[in-house]
Amino acid sequence: MKALQLKNVSKTYDGKKFALKDVSLTVNEGDIYGLLGANGAGKSTIIGSITGLVNKDKGQIEIFGKDLSSNETECKKLIGVVPQEFNFSIFEKVEDIILWQAGYFGISKKDALPQLELLLDVLNLKDKRHVPARALSGGMKRRLMIARALIHKPKFLFLDEPTAGVDVELRGQTLDFVKKLNKDHGVTIFLTTHYLEEAESMCNKIAIIKEGQILKEESKESLLSQLKSETFVAKTKNGINASFKNIEFKTVGENTEITISNQQSLSKIFEIANENNVEIIDIRPKTNKLESLYLELLKN
Repeated sequence: MKALQLKNVSKTYDGKKFALKDVSLTVNEGDIYGLLGANGAGKSTIIGSITGLVNKDKGQIEIFGKDLSSNETECKKLIGVVPQEFNFSIFEKVEDIILWQAGYFGISKKDALPQLELLLDVLNLKDKRHVPARALSGGMKRRLMIARALIHKPKFLFLDEPTAGVDVELRGQTLDFVKKLNKDHGVTIFLTTHYLEEAESMCNKIAIIKEGQILKEESKESLLSQLKSETFVAKTKNGINASFKNIEFKTVGENTEITISNQQSLSKIFEIANENNVEIIDIRPKTNKLESLYLELLKN
């Protein structure tokens, strides 16, 4: 089933500048869908259009087959949203912020308590339940946003830069929790992020947006297969500057950069190095594959 469909959605500001221009995309139920783009590309405007914070100029949005324009209240019950910016009262207590969100969806405190306890537990907020939000660290505030978005048990979760500004440990914990939501509870995920390795490791479908228009929307496997070449950074003994069939070796400082076309296998690097008396001590990708493709697409 299609969890989300955008059909030719456009949005302009001041009647001139396009924030979105005829955007169409499809998210299937159960997807972890990644939307990638630079600041100002239109990612947050797409989420705002879906969640009712932005009024689109034209186009159609459907959530689980329901037209958003004519079923707004019903559609909103199906989704949870974690925006980029903290948008709760910093003077209220953690537990109250989450429970008031439940009340917004017509859920009584009694009925919301089991879900509250679960979320406080899995997001490590239990000992902060009676603490005012202003006393939380940035990472804890981010977890509070996720808990608030999930209190009404939505089928679809929107995460707008969910790991921006958090430390490495919390970033890992947040992403593991999102994967678990998707795998164990069937929650469809829509993720925007600047961390391309994050999208590559998590998402099964990816769209790339530039200046309000979708450049690509494909499965991750299909997208990565379009990468023409990949560059590795190697520590070597006896550096080498030479080009072979579909492989280029180039000494850069103390390292050797090795660019390999998609027509060659990684094992060929070691074969050529051995034939030329070059010992490879260590080798790693210069960038992740998705980042390389992303930068290639944005150049065009």
